[in-house]
Amino acid sequence: MTEKTALTPATHTTPPARFSHGVRKGNVLQVAGQVGFLPAVEGQAPTPAGPTLREQTLQTLANVKAVLEEGGASWDDAMMIRVYLTDVAHFAEMNEIYNAYFEEQGLKEAPAARTTVYVGLPQGLLIEIDALAVLS
Repeated sequence: MTEKTALTPATHTTPPARFSHGVRKGNVLQVAGQVGFLPAVEGQAPTPAGPTLREQTLQTLANVKAVLEEGGASWDDAMMIRVYLTDVAHFAEMNEIYNAYFEEQGLKEAPAARTTVYVGLPQGLLIEIDALAVLS
């Protein structure tokens, strides 16, 4: 049986509760919901990348990528990406940012994706993204 490995990149804070930023078991890697916090600074509370959807989306994608890489994966291994927005009016802007980001990343094939409006994020956060990857 394959061991389950919890993942916390050096850029991330240690979770405040008993969960992981990502978990890998065998060739399956689940990235927990990531938000647009800047890289962790010891002794300081997590800080959002900025007030705009663009700043937070790009940082959130960087945070997801960090967990993927910590688990030995890349965006090309991502099978599913789930995006949670706090405002339905952000759909079009998020899609533009998302498309440009993955074009810059040179993604070979787009993963399945879904976007949901979710109002339960902490105040000031506009987006959360999680991913499921399968490594070859």
